[in-house]
Amino acid sequence: MPCDSQQKKQRVIGITGGIGSGKSKVASFLSQEYNLPLINLDTLCQILLQPQHAGWLALHSLLPATYFTPQGELDRQYFRQQLFTDSALRRQVDAALHPLARQEMNKQIKRFDGTVLVEIPLLFEAGWQESVESILVVFASTKVRVQRIIQRDNVSEKEAQNALAAQQCLRQKAAAADHVVDNSGSWEQTCLQLQELANTNIF
Repeated sequence: MPCDSQQKKQRVIGITGGIGSGKSKVASFLSQEYNLPLINLDTLCQILLQPQHAGWLALHSLLPATYFTPQGELDRQYFRQQLFTDSALRRQVDAALHPLARQEMNKQIKRFDGTVLVEIPLLFEAGWQESVESILVVFASTKVRVQRIIQRDNVSEKEAQNALAAQQCLRQKAAAADHVVDNSGSWEQTCLQLQELANTNIF
């Protein structure tokens, strides 16, 4: 069947890590360097959360009006802050959004043949390991990640620590990965690791 033929030709590589580890930069580099299609789950979710889209409708029925602007849009900054500090809310939101995001991800993957990169920030947290053929974890030390989050998001150290605490331990993710790239140091050092990885024909 055509579907089976397409699946045999496909190789889906899941790229994940933790907030501040640099997974998006690594994913973008690999996509450009090796001319590979890249699907970004954050981008898909942003579309799902636009007013009247499936994700927005799910959250609108779940959350109080304080989570939305007067124009009806999701107040993303407030929403994000609450997710980092309220584990019960996070579980509710995950249960509502993950199936929608996964459905859209699979739909996008089917558009391509050959190797496809999929950046999935919460790959392990969502339990999507079986959705990809191999997993590349972008690692960075806690100290480096905290500093990156503070600089990037203009937040306090405590807020950065809360963001890290809301996700699964990055060392646990690295231990469960097929491939690990340490992005704690310079970008040049990271690129050397990616080149070594490419030499194994993973891409």
